[in-house]
Amino acid sequence: MSFPSPERQPLTRSDLDDDPIAQFRKWFDAAGEVMPLPEAMTLATVDEDGRPDARMVLLKGVGPGGFRFFTNYSGVKAAQIDATGEAALVFFWAPLDRQVRVRGPVRKLDPEASDEYFASRDRASRIGAWASPQSTPLPDEREALEALNTEAEKRFEGGEVPRPEHWGGFIIEPRTIEFWQGQGARLHDRFQFVRAPAGDAWEVTRLAP
Repeated sequence: MSFPSPERQPLTRSDLDDDPIAQFRKWFDAAGEVMPLPEAMTLATVDEDGRPDARMVLLKGVGPGGFRFFTNYSGVKAAQIDATGEAALVFFWAPLDRQVRVRGPVRKLDPEASDEYFASRDRASRIGAWASPQSTPLPDEREALEALNTEAEKRFEGGEVPRPEHWGGFIIEPRTIEFWQGQGARLHDRFQFVRAPAGDAWEVTRLAP
């Protein structure tokens, strides 16, 4: 798939919304017009020993409260979040030469919110949430994983598939959000929004590339 070359206009403070969440939505919508999976994001965490880790996950909602994603609560990423209570996100939209970085504390979503999203998933994905013991060792043969899936299918054959307690959502409540627009000669435009200590106000600073 080919993408149109972006017009790299200089990014100024006046181009940005005062609300970084609103600004994120503008860039997110623009990315969705020129590329697949604009919701793909790198989730970075550290373990209890301070060693970094990262993986790709999908954004499943963004609003004033923060950025949402869903996962297995028994997996490695969830354990790392539980250990530190912090995480970072990176979105990179290559056709637009844009990047957004998010950092902040993380908390679990209310069970009702996780139930609502889980119910919206297709049945095969709901079965998979029961079948996969995420991040735990399995025999080399794929048949072992497929057997777990078959067992879960039989368990819920002909009935509803409820959300397992070990699966649900997290929300990253942003403390900082950075918008990066690529430019020539490595003179990129970077603006960092930092949440003020009290209230919902944001302080905005241009950063050197």
